[in-house]
Amino acid sequence: MASQEHLDKMQLRQNYRNLWHTDLMGTVKVDSPYCCLAFWCGGILIRTWEGRGEKQMLFGVNVRSIAIPQNVHSILIGPCVSYLLRKRALYNDMSRYVCCAGYMPCSGRCGESRCPELCLATEVFLCFGNSVASTRFMLQDEFNIQTTKCDNCIIGFMFCLQQIACIFSIVAMIVGSEDIQEASQLLSCLADMVYCTVCACMQTQHKIEMDKRDGMFGPQPVMAVPPAQQMSRIDQQIPPSIGYPPQTYGQSYGQPYGYPPQPPQGYPAAGYPPSNHPPPGYPPSGYPK
Repeated sequence: MASQEHLDKMQLRQNYRNLWHTDLMGTVKVDSPYCCLAFWCGGILIRTWEGRGEKQMLFGVNVRSIAIPQNVHSILIGPCVSYLLRKRALYNDMSRYVCCAGYMPCSGRCGESRCPELCLATEVFLCFGNSVASTRFMLQDEFNIQTTKCDNCIIGFMFCLQQIACIFSIVAMIVGSEDIQEASQLLSCLADMVYCTVCACMQTQHKIEMDKRDGMFGPQPVMAVPPAQQMSRIDQQIPPSIGYPPQTYGQSYGQPYGYPPQPPQGYPAAGYPPSNHPPPGYPPSGYPK
């Protein structure tokens, strides 16, 4: 039942009308410092390069015969950034925190109510991918945001690359070929690079959306209350002009309301009635007055 509800919710997100303030490709241009912070900050140190031409470690994978300069540090990912973004998405109210924002089977069963800060820290470090995705789902459901086709392609490419790297690793383990193993390690390295890059851009996208929510891009447009409308009364000369410009007499439509109508200006016409009216001897004698 819960799985079906989640599937229905995912289907509903495709019909949301709003879009992200910026797409994944535009996050580097809109907020480059935060994107770099999300990419490098986090404290998960994988390994340090020690030289070239020897067995090296990149994302825990042995890579050989790759010309890499000395003292190049491996890439870090950003669980600390994920922690701060989730807390901000909850409006800094940790009493509302649920593990993985309620989108996983473990949600609500990890003692979050007793120590939400510790549970959130555990989530972002042990389930980093789920923590980023859960914050994304929260923002989408709150603001009715759909993901663009371009962003879907980028996220789908990241997942496909991870699956292909996993398959190559299994094949390399079964076959035992050194060439296949090296190809598998390179593919795993590429998949991890794409994963870290997409997660950094995704978290920057979430941060920009919350900046927009909090009014950091200028004041939000205020929806004014419409003026109270009045009903026309029979004693009113013209109806109240609520929402429409007042009509003047003489137009093809929209004559003044009420009875009798107002006479036009210049009525009666000049020189009317004529000076010799009525004619002499009118009415005739004997006519009753």
